[in-house]
Amino acid sequence: MLSWLSGVDQMQLPQISLLQALLVAILAWYIRRFINTYVAYQSDKAFGSRLGCLSAPRLRNAWPLGVDRLLQIWQADTNQRLMDLFTFHFQDVGYTLEQKFLGTIAFGTVEPKNLEAMLSSQFGDYGYGLRRQIFYPLLGDGIFTQDGAAWKHSREMLRPQFFKQRYQNLDMFREHVDNLIDCIREYRGPVDLQPLFFRFTLDTTSAFLFGESTYSLKSKSSIEGTRFANEFDIAQSYVVQRFRLLDLYWLIGGSRFRSACKSVHGFVDEIIKRRCDNPDSGQIADGRYVFFDAVANDCTTRDAMRGQLINILLAGRDTTACLLSWTFHLLLRHPRALERLRQEINSVSVNNADSGRPDLKKMTFLANVLKETLRLFPSVPVNTRTAHQTTTLPVGGGPDGQSPVLVRRGENVAFCVYAMHRRKDLYGDDAEDFRPDRWEDEDLPLYRDSVNAAWGYLPFSGGPRVCLGRKSPTIAGNSRNPPSPPLADLRS
Repeated sequence: MLSWLSGVDQMQLPQISLLQALLVAILAWYIRRFINTYVAYQSDKAFGSRLGCLSAPRLRNAWPLGVDRLLQIWQADTNQRLMDLFTFHFQDVGYTLEQKFLGTIAFGTVEPKNLEAMLSSQFGDYGYGLRRQIFYPLLGDGIFTQDGAAWKHSREMLRPQFFKQRYQNLDMFREHVDNLIDCIREYRGPVDLQPLFFRFTLDTTSAFLFGESTYSLKSKSSIEGTRFANEFDIAQSYVVQRFRLLDLYWLIGGSRFRSACKSVHGFVDEIIKRRCDNPDSGQIADGRYVFFDAVANDCTTRDAMRGQLINILLAGRDTTACLLSWTFHLLLRHPRALERLRQEINSVSVNNADSGRPDLKKMTFLANVLKETLRLFPSVPVNTRTAHQTTTLPVGGGPDGQSPVLVRRGENVAFCVYAMHRRKDLYGDDAEDFRPDRWEDEDLPLYRDSVNAAWGYLPFSGGPRVCLGRKSPTIAGNSRNPPSPPLADLRS
């Protein structure tokens, strides 16, 4: 035995270098990955066959890897025609379509049945995917960056705060409407209302959340509030670009983005510090409700508080500002609707100073104006979901578009509410037009099918993730302070 071992020692065994070993390990990993991918593909294919899934029409790429699509999107976005581009694709290819971009398959849909599945009946099959990574640098850990149990906890914590009607007399808005009107009066020529509306909603939302307003409309007296508004705008513009790139979100960032996020966090952190160190500092003499108190009672850390507050600040500010901007844009171009609205407000609000929620409920045409504005220009015109597991879309496949479509685990589905709200088969031949009284028409095509009626109009999403603050934009949009120059004298 010893002589045999001695012989082995004298043998020249093959020498394997570290590089060779590494290459073998990498090759083995790729082989294993290929096998697993193939097995998963065959399993998914069998799953789709059992359910009768057929392919959705393909949005064809002219260049390899769909690079032309990326250039097309950037150009449309630069020209502020991105939603029109998406609408054209759905009208040209089909209401549910498949696209391949940089080797990755994704889907788009404007079918109410598919939205009902993703947002409600098959809710557990879909999630936010990369949204957390995309939004996290600005929003942190909050309801819009959470999935699963964390999201459910945030939802249950925040829900009661939105369903408590704390502002029956709308006094909360009065001061800020006055500031808005003062800003408008300072202009001697044309006024760009949109940036003023974004300041207005920032001031009202921060007052509701923190118990103290940013007063960004009063730039001379609130330098910090104005700086916060500017930094918030910068950070948000980066986040929007990251969201559009999805898998390539990491290409958008850099020091300016990080600096803006840091400034936003610092501003909110300072408010949290003041409120936590001196709880009485945020109390309001008239006993007005402050959202901060409810969040503080639930969150265990200041970072968690900041995340939830910034999440709600983003939603409360943007949705209302966009609604106000588009409403005024449309009313100025439709004088008959503006005149009818003015007459309704004057007839209902006899005593303007005491206008409240009961008065708003009587303004049915105002409600239709806001509803029609949200139809044409929803605050979130396009959104996405990612399949947590291999699942389906109920319709969109096959020659007639009525077969289910297989969606494999990890694949994204974009749904464009903007395009769906302009479907002529749902809203009539004048679907592109602003016509508030269409909502008085009981024979609107949308109402002829129960699923379409429930899911064909979705300015605030639907299902378990339906917008908690869906009533807030319309309340702010309805609020007014006499003599209300924006409605009374806007054309002069």
